[in-house]
Amino acid sequence: MSDRILVEVVHAGTGKQVVLAVDLPIGATVGDAVRASGIGTHFPGLDVEHAPLGIYGKRVGRERLLSAGDRVEIYRALTADPKEVRRRLAAQGKTMGGRRKAQKPE
Repeated sequence: MSDRILVEVVHAGTGKQVVLAVDLPIGATVGDAVRASGIGTHFPGLDVEHAPLGIYGKRVGRERLLSAGDRVEIYRALTADPKEVRRRLAAQGKTMGGRRKAQKPE
């Protein structure tokens, strides 16, 4: 039995996505993985110490213990409020899926 685990640390910025494999000791936390990955060097301006984090789409704290194969995700702020985008699209007769609303026959 190994005393190490392998996890991925990922971040998608505007224009590029980086996925890094990180080898850590058993008992490592989400915060440990982010720091060990060095992912901040790929994204100048990304505050990796304060950015929200998750594992497979679920928000988690920095102190959460990792399991082998976990995918640590570093989230970025939304560029637009989803509710406002839906309102704007609805006013144009569109939906988030890009399809037009069905027109009633006249």
